[in-house]
Amino acid sequence: MSLSLVGFLIILVIVALLISGRVTPIVAMVLPPIVGAMIAGFAFSEIGDFFNDGVKSVISVAVMFIFAIIFFGILQDVGLFEPMINKMVVFSKGNVVVVSLVTVLVAMVAHLDGSGASTFLITIPALLPVYKRLKMNPYLLLLLVGGAASIMNMVPWAGPLGRVASVLEMDVTELWRPLIPVQIIGLVVMVIIAVLLGLREQRRITRQYGSLEAAAALDIPAEDPFSGVAEAGEESGSLARPKLIWFNAVLAVAVIGLLVWGIIPAGLAFMIGVAIALPVNYPSVNDQMDRIRAHAPSALTMASIILAAGLFLGILNGTGMLDAIAGDAVGVLPSAIAPYLHIIIGVLGLPFDLLLSTDAYYFGLFPVVEQIASGFGIDSLSTAYSMIVGNIVGTFVSPLAPGVWLALGLSGLEMGKHLRYSFFWMWGIALILLFVSVLIGVIAI
Repeated sequence: MSLSLVGFLIILVIVALLISGRVTPIVAMVLPPIVGAMIAGFAFSEIGDFFNDGVKSVISVAVMFIFAIIFFGILQDVGLFEPMINKMVVFSKGNVVVVSLVTVLVAMVAHLDGSGASTFLITIPALLPVYKRLKMNPYLLLLLVGGAASIMNMVPWAGPLGRVASVLEMDVTELWRPLIPVQIIGLVVMVIIAVLLGLREQRRITRQYGSLEAAAALDIPAEDPFSGVAEAGEESGSLARPKLIWFNAVLAVAVIGLLVWGIIPAGLAFMIGVAIALPVNYPSVNDQMDRIRAHAPSALTMASIILAAGLFLGILNGTGMLDAIAGDAVGVLPSAIAPYLHIIIGVLGLPFDLLLSTDAYYFGLFPVVEQIASGFGIDSLSTAYSMIVGNIVGTFVSPLAPGVWLALGLSGLEMGKHLRYSFFWMWGIALILLFVSVLIGVIAI
């Protein structure tokens, strides 16, 4: 069996398992890749090497995951976000559309550093309680943050443009400049979508609770209807530290500042934050251990998923399956459509996000497509822009992106439901931006 076929089947099985929700992500991302690698003829010792390589690539994310979950959990325990939540609710006056707009605007600013992890770490802990207070669907939060962050991901210091620029051997800033109008239009589209989905959510809440005010006035149920995450309502009062609100606010800003500045690893920034927050807010050793134990299940569960994803990516990269998929995907296309190959791949760019990692897409698939398209007179930049615009919007809907798992861990949501809720909206945005790019001449046909 060819490597590309085995790799494609592995990815197909994993995506199907994740969407079905019948097994945990750990099961989905551990067993199929191992079985597939053995079917492809690789020895168990080689799979062990792939595991080591894959875990090395994600271990920093896993460490960050553990301490980020604990850090923001402590900040929620002490009541840091409560005043902001109340002010946002008052400001919105139960207006779901305003909250949706604020979500997009905050995500745009938060992603100026080009890091999906820091964007989710900044936005979700702050905005998720507002969504729950107003009974808004938290999957809408992931859609709006992910969409806005994906469009901001076109900045030259983010990953995708850097990869393409290295393939084309050109300056990344020159590659970015023609995309600025597309990026601006994309942000406007996100604002419009925030309004439309906010209105839809408003109608749902009104239909379900009678009015927006009635929904906001209700206590959050013990079992959240969307995520199934239990809320510790009675305990939260005894854990609150209103007298330390400003200290915790400064600590949160300092840790996030270190994260954005990038002078130390993100995991270390959150480790330091936890080490400071625990003794200041909870002087008793027993209380400190209680806070760690309270948040450890979420932190370790999601960290284990990240490590499982490391095995998955390690096997697909180590065996060469991703490169084989990238090469064979264009080899089966009829020659009649070759002159439009860059457009076709652009249209399919977001679905490719479910099949290929970012590296496989830009370092494996893009050079092959660019070479074929050049033979039919298509400019290399047109191919590059088509593949960037078509793919980049789906960055934070793909199960291959570690940042998505971070977002799911912070919000307590499921990958399958996120895919079902966000996929077609994200694809629609990508197609709109592709059309706009062709219309303004960024992409030539």
